[in-house]
Amino acid sequence: MSDEIKNEGVEVIGIRFKDGGKTYYFAPNGNIAKATDYAVVETARGLEFGKVACVNKLVSDSEIVSPLRPVIRIATQKDIKANEENKKKELEALKLCISKVAKHELDMKLIEAEYTFDCSKLTFYFTADGRIDFRELVKDLASTFKTRIELRQIGIRDEAKFMGGLGICGRPFCCSTFLPDFCQVSIKMAKEQNLSLNSSKISGACGRLMCCLRFEHDTYVYEIKKTPPVDSTVKTADGVGTVVETNPLQGTIKVNVNESIRTYKRDDVKILSTPKKKEDKDDLTDVLPNE
Repeated sequence: MSDEIKNEGVEVIGIRFKDGGKTYYFAPNGNIAKATDYAVVETARGLEFGKVACVNKLVSDSEIVSPLRPVIRIATQKDIKANEENKKKELEALKLCISKVAKHELDMKLIEAEYTFDCSKLTFYFTADGRIDFRELVKDLASTFKTRIELRQIGIRDEAKFMGGLGICGRPFCCSTFLPDFCQVSIKMAKEQNLSLNSSKISGACGRLMCCLRFEHDTYVYEIKKTPPVDSTVKTADGVGTVVETNPLQGTIKVNVNESIRTYKRDDVKILSTPKKKEDKDDLTDVLPNE
């Protein structure tokens, strides 16, 4: 056992089941993991196959969601091959389920099929505008696949996370690569980042406000606090003037001094007064809830 695991705490191994998904903690159960390993673990759904996201380490009790289930074993080549076979079966199951949905004339869009590692359960993820009565579909699928069937409705953000793709920035979706959770995003965040409020400019492929507005927000808030706001009166090396434009990330401001617009570092000016802050109603009205 490594020197890292000598202090007080609960020893865990972190497992991730999808790229960009959450990391879940499991009891090592005597297993020592490496960063390149895969593992077979026990979950509430049954046996699952996942990638080691963090090796054996100690965490506090507050970081653990009870009950802490065990790592059954570090995956062998046989396990890895079995998982690859399951992925092929999932594609076939998805195609068959799509035909079943059409047969039952259900207004739902299938997104993904997912087997547990031991194939004891098959889950289909779908999107729909409202509630769907899929009881007959479940019976049909259960008789076809001879295993437990679950149909789970997901939101449009989850659909984008499952499907993946490229954002308007040209990079893969944040949600499908490194963001484990969806956070609330508001119009105010776009305003504070001086972005166009055109919905097509600040919305992702899912049609909701882009996730990057949220995870970049804290940096903007920190820099904005250090930057004199527009309409502030400041003292510069060239005299007293009024701030007409700010660039918080660069730490610069543009000041109207004697009818001349000049650029200064924010740390090189002294704030004499700031405008009265207006209540921003967007905090309450333009928040997009999680799905």
